[in-house]
Amino acid sequence: MPDRSLSNVPPVTSTAAVPDGALPPAALPAAPTALPNGALPPAAATPPASLRVLAEYPDLRYRDVFWPGRDYEDLCDRLALRSLLRPAGERLLDVGAGFGRLVDEYGGYRAVVLLDASEAHLAAARERFAGVRRVAVVAGDAAHLPFPDASFDAVVCVRMVHHLADPPPVIAELGRVLRPGGELVLEFANKRNLKAVLRFLARRQAWSPFAPGSAAYRTAHFDHAPRDVRRWLRSAGLQVEATRTASLLRVPVLSRHLPLPVLAAVESPLQRWLAAVTPGPSVFVRARRRPG
Repeated sequence: MPDRSLSNVPPVTSTAAVPDGALPPAALPAAPTALPNGALPPAAATPPASLRVLAEYPDLRYRDVFWPGRDYEDLCDRLALRSLLRPAGERLLDVGAGFGRLVDEYGGYRAVVLLDASEAHLAAARERFAGVRRVAVVAGDAAHLPFPDASFDAVVCVRMVHHLADPPPVIAELGRVLRPGGELVLEFANKRNLKAVLRFLARRQAWSPFAPGSAAYRTAHFDHAPRDVRRWLRSAGLQVEATRTASLLRVPVLSRHLPLPVLAAVESPLQRWLAAVTPGPSVFVRARRRPG
C-alpha cells in the first residue's frame, strides 16, 4: 500500500475539521505540476461572501479549543476516509480543507489542493505546508470552484456540507471538476441518526428523521437526509459506490475512556457493517463520476 503520510510536513499540534476558509494571493505556495495546464487559477483577494455568511471562522478557536479531546471523532473520519478513498493518484482536491487536518491521508497523491474560505485557518495551512511543493492552498467558493471541468482524479469534502442549507449547487461543482471515472468522498451530517430516531419515537422531537428534507440543529448547521444526498449526487452525474456510517461510539463514557486502538478496532468494522442503516451522526459516501 502506498505511504499515506507526508514525511516532510510537520505534525499538527491539535486536530481540527474546518469547513470554511480563505487565503490572500500572497499565501499561495508554488503550484503543483500535476494541476491542469500547469497552473493554479487566480485566488480571490478576499474570502467569497457566499461562503463567509455560512459559518464564520475568524480565528483558530475551532482548531485549538473545539478539537482537543476529540481524538475519537478525528479517528472516525480517518477510518472512513481510508476505507473509501483510493490510496494513490495524480490530483486531489480537498474542499473545505481548513488548515489541512486530513492532508496526511493523501500521501499517495502527486498533487493536493486545499480549498477553503477562512483566512485564519488557511493561514495556518500556509504555515504548516510552507515549502511542500505538491500541496497548494487556494481561496475559493465551493459553489463556484475556480478550476476547469475534469481537473481532478479525486475530490474530498469532509465536515463542510453540514453548513449548507442548499447543498446541490456545491455537489454539482464537486462533480464538475472530477474527471470521468474520478471519485468523490463526501461526508455529511446524518438526519437519520440513531439519537434523532429515538428522540422522535419518544416524542421529544417534532421533525421526523425518516422524512426528506434537511433539519437545522443550530445556526448554519444542517442534518441532511441520506436519500436526498444520494439524489443530489445522481443529479450531479455521480454514482454512489460505497457508504460508511461514522462516530458510532460517540458516547462520552466510551470515547473518552477507552484507548483509541480499542475504539478503532470496534468502530472500523461497524462503519462497514451498519452502512446500510446509517445510525451514526456522520455518513461518508464514495461516488464516481460517470463517463461522458
